[in-house]
Amino acid sequence: MDDQAVPVSGVGLTLVIALAAAWAISVLARWLLRGRARLAPSASIVICLLGMALGLILTGWLTPEQSLLGVVPIALSLGLSVAGITAYAAVAAHFQQPRRTTLPELITAGESARVEFKSTARINLHTGQKDDRMEQVIAKTACAFLNADGGTLVIGVDDAGRPLGLEADLATLKSPDADRFELWLTDLLTTTLGQNASALVSVDFATLPSEAGDRLACRVSCQPSPRPVYLRANKGAAPELWVRNGNSTRRLGVDEAAEYVMHRWPLNLGSSIAAQFKAAVRFSEQR
Repeated sequence: MDDQAVPVSGVGLTLVIALAAAWAISVLARWLLRGRARLAPSASIVICLLGMALGLILTGWLTPEQSLLGVVPIALSLGLSVAGITAYAAVAAHFQQPRRTTLPELITAGESARVEFKSTARINLHTGQKDDRMEQVIAKTACAFLNADGGTLVIGVDDAGRPLGLEADLATLKSPDADRFELWLTDLLTTTLGQNASALVSVDFATLPSEAGDRLACRVSCQPSPRPVYLRANKGAAPELWVRNGNSTRRLGVDEAAEYVMHRWPLNLGSSIAAQFKAAVRFSEQR
């Protein structure tokens, strides 16, 4: 009987390992399910711990001679923990209806570090003509959101939140519709920011009521990028780093850009992985 006794220190070490493993599994599950289901951290950890406890009970029942820290009980405990959190996630995803902030709600809240309003994307309202500078403003704002904690750009709304619509911009396209506008906007961001950066941007449309009738507006949602995003106005232009500074968009000089990149996206492998993980977490928290 004494030969089979488990040292007190072994029990303590097992509890610590179990808690750490349960926390890691719950964090990974919540990250993988971002935007699809909301898992409470405490509930996730408890479910993982219950799975590990059940694994140890089954191991003791099936093979009593197994050591507490043996491969079989550890593998069985981790397997049941993963199965438990998977079942919990499936139930949560089935019953939860993830709710995205509507465009009217964003506009009512006003501009902030993560929300920016733009009246147009192509037309200069002062001249009434298509202006490439307007397009560059859109690209710069998206670049700044990507290099920060993400954000939303609303096109077709003035600074006070009054809907202006996209009619002026749509009139510059061969086909004046939302699909053609989205295609143009995607091409603009791909050309100025790159293919990888443009993949982090999603576009959708909504109709907003106004005194002059319903107006179509565009929402450009930008995820935080796991790596620096540089803007190139054209093929021969030097790359520019744009970031958010409060509720404004600012271009960084060479020294400032180098320091910003060094602190936000460190070069060593561990920090790089951490930056990738933080970017995913930032985006999941704002949805």
